[in-house]
Amino acid sequence: MIGAVSSIEYVLPLVAHIEKDEPPARTDALEAAARAVLVLLADVRSTDPEGDWHEVVEAWQGHRIRKVVRRARGGEWRRAGALPGITVAHRTAEVRVYPPIPLDGWPKDLARLQVSGTDLDEPAPPPAADPGQPVLWLNPSLEMTAGKAMAQVGHGAHIAWMGLGPGARKEWAARDFDLAVRVADPAAWPALAGSGRPVVRDAGFTEIAPGSCTVVADVPWPTR
Repeated sequence: MIGAVSSIEYVLPLVAHIEKDEPPARTDALEAAARAVLVLLADVRSTDPEGDWHEVVEAWQGHRIRKVVRRARGGEWRRAGALPGITVAHRTAEVRVYPPIPLDGWPKDLARLQVSGTDLDEPAPPPAADPGQPVLWLNPSLEMTAGKAMAQVGHGAHIAWMGLGPGARKEWAARDFDLAVRVADPAAWPALAGSGRPVVRDAGFTEIAPGSCTVVADVPWPTR
């Protein structure tokens, strides 16, 4: 359940490990970011009213569920890893997620990290998603940096999670939050966007126009 609205607006920080010589594949980074959001939401520190992160998670969800992705390498990544959070490793990618922080209250070791520089390549086209696998479909008509897209699929996973009942959440967690991120076929996108599935509409702070439909979440369990 979304908590009471706080007077302070919070943001969820995500940090992608992007070494200059060995960057992750784009899809791997996007899937790692989406899974990282789910891992934090399901963590007992977030769900237990006595948990260390519960209060800030509730306050964050009482506003826009803003997420900001930054990149780190070398010593930056090691310093970022020393702060309380959770690192999700997924194939070639590593993403660390932190409990929400006030919009203007970034810890210095995260504040100094760059938002730019998250343009990632796709070495090979990703395979089709497995049958029954949750899929976060990206709008094929929008061009986004990997960092922007990571935030958007994080929103998609988050909105899908909020719409699931306890049984479906438990099943997804038991599957280690398995999911796929894929770019939708242009011909299929209009039907997807109008299907009634969870949809992300961007606030328009960066890169794309306000109200743009960026992601449709297709999960195999009924939403409430």
